[in-house]
Amino acid sequence: MASMSSQSSAGTPPTSEDVARAAGVSRATVSYVLNNTRGGRVSEATRERVREAALQLGYVPHAVARALRAGRSGIVLLTAPAVTAGPLFAQFFAELQSALSELGYTAVLYGPTGHRGAEAARRWAELRPDAVLSLMDDSLDEHAVDVLHRAGIGVVVSAGPAPVPGAHALVADQVQVGAMALEHLVAVGRRNIGVIVPADVSLRGFAEPRFSGAETAARAHPSVTVVRQELSLDEGAAARWADLVVETRVDGLFAYNDEYASVAVRALQDAGLRVPEDVAVVGADDLLIGRLLRPKLTTVRMDFTPAREIAAMLDRLIGAPGTPAETRSYLRTGLVIRESA
Repeated sequence: MASMSSQSSAGTPPTSEDVARAAGVSRATVSYVLNNTRGGRVSEATRERVREAALQLGYVPHAVARALRAGRSGIVLLTAPAVTAGPLFAQFFAELQSALSELGYTAVLYGPTGHRGAEAARRWAELRPDAVLSLMDDSLDEHAVDVLHRAGIGVVVSAGPAPVPGAHALVADQVQVGAMALEHLVAVGRRNIGVIVPADVSLRGFAEPRFSGAETAARAHPSVTVVRQELSLDEGAAARWADLVVETRVDGLFAYNDEYASVAVRALQDAGLRVPEDVAVVGADDLLIGRLLRPKLTTVRMDFTPAREIAAMLDRLIGAPGTPAETRSYLRTGLVIRESA
């Protein structure tokens, strides 16, 4: 214990040689056990002795050195815009991080670089990830894909409303979200329909396709009018927006998501309008806030491909980096009818 204390105070971290000496095994055995190398003939008793020695010494494997030996970093880099899809994104990231960890990878979330395309990709490439997965991040374009491939990153995957040339694609068709909401509002007799688009431009990657879906679906109904309405998540802005709804006699509303729908419902009620009698409201994402709202919110629910399947796909592609670009859908939608429409 004295040697461990002096070692710590000197600022010199313990090495695998220290662990091997303490456990009475070779450095190769330490590496084998602590790197979770599959196969081999190391008894469970020996494994436990190595783990205990590492724990007592405070030894942590050196990821960079391990990457140099293995020729790969074990990092899956996830890029995301400044504002994500809130609780849905948080849950998805946690599940994907766990699934990748079970496969031996480290998920690293890389926020906005302030750059797009090739410049953004150069920053991502500095970490030498085994794969880059772009989550609704429009910083990834064909120039970024080219930079990543030239840097030796063979697996680049886009997850968004449309494929990116040169990359594998997980397509989440947000257009169908808006179309489904619009069709339901028409079915319950609404003809002058407002579509809320967030004033926050960082959400436009989701919002614009949803608006486009509602607008396109409305064209099949000559008597239906679609009115684009921008809204901020702000009490004063919501009150002003509700006054506009009263003036324009909107009788149906599709909000970008349940959070915006909840703000809208409260503002409509404060303006003296009844939901759904005066204005029927449909949200999206099936968030908890919509189920707590009164009246309970009708919404478009989205079911994504399980994170475990996406992790398995990434693992497969990392093992075969020359695989031609694949495109698959990872979103299914369904209407959840409650009280607001």
